[in-house]
Amino acid sequence: MIVRLAAYSAKGMETEVRIADALKGKGHECLCFASSKYSRGEVLPIEGSAVSWAKEGFEKADALIFCCASGIAVRAIAPWVKSKTTDPAVIVTDEMGHFVIPLLSGHIGGANELALEIADAIGSTPVVTTATDIHGLFAVDVFATKNHLKIGSMKLAKEISAELLAGNPVGFYSDVPYEGKLPNCLWGTSEDGKVIPKYGIWVSKDKTKSFYRNTLHLIPQIYTVGLGCKKGKPFEELEAFFLRQLEAAGIEAAEVRAIASIDLKKDEEGLITLSKKYKIPFMCYSADELNALDGEFSSSSFVNKTTGVDCVCERAAVAAGGKDIVRRKQAENGMTFALGKCQEVISFE
Repeated sequence: MIVRLAAYSAKGMETEVRIADALKGKGHECLCFASSKYSRGEVLPIEGSAVSWAKEGFEKADALIFCCASGIAVRAIAPWVKSKTTDPAVIVTDEMGHFVIPLLSGHIGGANELALEIADAIGSTPVVTTATDIHGLFAVDVFATKNHLKIGSMKLAKEISAELLAGNPVGFYSDVPYEGKLPNCLWGTSEDGKVIPKYGIWVSKDKTKSFYRNTLHLIPQIYTVGLGCKKGKPFEELEAFFLRQLEAAGIEAAEVRAIASIDLKKDEEGLITLSKKYKIPFMCYSADELNALDGEFSSSSFVNKTTGVDCVCERAAVAAGGKDIVRRKQAENGMTFALGKCQEVISFE
């Protein structure tokens, strides 16, 4: 996760540094900010208002952590809150770090899980308020996020949560193999002698399949796309190329888990815009990380001279989790594309 932290007091700054150090040790990328009076060293000064800081965080981070009064955090994020499917995780902790509270995107954005991680790391008390969590129930959005499944209808997902909270069973069927035991609240199609539930979950790329009166489709995101491009390549051209390549492979954008490239492209506006439009995470890797991958890849001496990697797109697709390359390097007008495929399995553990 890319995490941005903010503090507005000396104690808050000390707490955010503790949290950042703990999260960095777990593989998260952290950037600390504080009001100019308390910034120092790696703790950067907050330029402008808390609202403008939050705006930049919503655009560039996976999670925002406020080490201050909750009122500051709420007012800062209020203008930018749009949807639980796109908003970053937002967490607030008091300046002493006694309590850690997820405010936004608890499930899909991962705020609840991150809050528990922080609490465990610095000895805080987590305060989680989402209904399925406090009742210890199956949460379809958490399940979907952990298993890289795109939720077909947020409305149905909410209705299924309401069914579970009411104590009603929900059906489950999957075209993809799964590991672990179904929770008691989920009924498989082989439940002998039981009435078919009103609501059900179906893991499938085919959104027309239906076994229940109300079927929520979870679409497996089993593909990763590696993209390379010349600097300043217009978004419209990148998008058209991206969609043509997916169509040629018989893949929809909803099935893509990640768009990946080399870290030289981390600020490439066209790639960032593509990621945001299709709500697909944009992941970047260093030349060393890409070169360290095992496998047979296409090779270009020009690309190697320019980037330090013989093939950006294929290696990036593999680095993002697509262990099998199912569409090798496709090049067109300064753009390259490769498609990787991840293991098709989901888990209840």
